[in-house]
Amino acid sequence: MAIQFTRKDYEEAAAIVQPSLTRKPRVGLILGSGLGSLAEGVQHPRCTPYSGIPNWPIPTVEGHKGQLIAGELSGQEVIVMQGRAHYYEGYEMSQIAFPVRVLQVLGIEILVVTNAAGAINPAFLPGEVMLITDHLNLIGMGGLSPLRGQNDEHLGPRFVDMSQAYDRPLMNEARRAAKRLGLGLREGVYACLAGPTFETPADLRFLRTAGADVVGMSTVPEVVAARHGGTRVLAFSGISNKANLDGSTSTSHEEVLQAGKAITPTLQSLVRAILETL
Repeated sequence: MAIQFTRKDYEEAAAIVQPSLTRKPRVGLILGSGLGSLAEGVQHPRCTPYSGIPNWPIPTVEGHKGQLIAGELSGQEVIVMQGRAHYYEGYEMSQIAFPVRVLQVLGIEILVVTNAAGAINPAFLPGEVMLITDHLNLIGMGGLSPLRGQNDEHLGPRFVDMSQAYDRPLMNEARRAAKRLGLGLREGVYACLAGPTFETPADLRFLRTAGADVVGMSTVPEVVAARHGGTRVLAFSGISNKANLDGSTSTSHEEVLQAGKAITPTLQSLVRAILETL
């Protein structure tokens, strides 16, 4: 039977984190593979290891440190997830969504999600940042949803509209911030697969035909949970490797981590600029 959490479970986890907060955090950030150093910009940081929070899924993959950091970033009170767990690590979707539910209990209004993703669009290059404007929820289409099971109306409605999963006013702020900073900002559709294998060339050609620009193994379950609870979402992919539509190159996790480190300064500048305008 699938693991089902209750409001009480989320509140018990939030109570462990609460002492690290001086004010209610307005913005939550989830940092993906190789992007954890974004958290180093948080002022007056207070850290809570995931291992000390009941029911919180612990990342087992390199590049995901596994702690919550509360503090201030560009004038906003934030709470930052330095690393995330993935479905392929053996967790259920309800567990993947658990941290988002806890952040919602703690009071966040906006969730900023980041990931490292592989390019499908041949025009996209490693080191670039893409604003996610929509997604293909392929694992969700197959039934792997964090909303599966009995619905708690106190958390959100049974049926969730996903026509604007990514907040349009926030996307406009991201575009304006990139323009002010003189940063090139790609835009496109993120495809979410279960992993942990990287895609075959045929997989990538299929996804490209379906309209995807990048592909990864995270983010979408978190976005679904966030939207279920009414939280506004803004998301970015750091392009970690070039499209391999003909099978001429190979991909490794080490490559993804190195690309994440290279992308971090650009993404940090962009996130800071956006927060300053909120």
